[in-house]
Amino acid sequence: MARIAIIIGSTRPGRNGEAVANWVYERAVKHGGAEFELVDLKDYDLPHLDETSPAARGEYAQPHTQRWARKVAEFDGYVFVTPEYNHSTSGALKNAIDFLYAEWNNKAAGFVSYGSAGGTRAVEHLRLVVAELQIADVRSQVAFSLATDFRDYSVFTPAEHHEGHLTTMLDQLIAWSTALAPVRNR
Repeated sequence: MARIAIIIGSTRPGRNGEAVANWVYERAVKHGGAEFELVDLKDYDLPHLDETSPAARGEYAQPHTQRWARKVAEFDGYVFVTPEYNHSTSGALKNAIDFLYAEWNNKAAGFVSYGSAGGTRAVEHLRLVVAELQIADVRSQVAFSLATDFRDYSVFTPAEHHEGHLTTMLDQLIAWSTALAPVRNR
């Protein structure tokens, strides 16, 4: 059975990402078809990229990088829960992605975003990044508007229709994560 990480892509105080990721996790567990785990970037305390060797070489010297690499390697796919800051993803998520290379390869990703425009611009940037890491991204995504899916821009109150989008994204993500297993296992 595929293992999917739901990565909380913000470490900001008062972040909305934790509530969004919990919503995704609860529905993913009910959806089934894979094992799901919440992975919170706050738990990894990654500094600004501090490895001297490029990630593609896999020569991780820092204990925090080695710990992060072990966690990312456990999964067959990822749901990136991302805010949109200035038309892109959070610096914390981009930094966490940049720490590693091979651990991401030949896996699949789906996206759940939130922001003034639903976070869609952040996802467009992430699609470019994950392509370079040999991650197959699924087309379907979930996009929450700060204006309509949050009360006072901070209390998560998602519209009901998002559940259908999440189901479609999870179906695609599980299928791709499973399909890529032979490539990963070569």
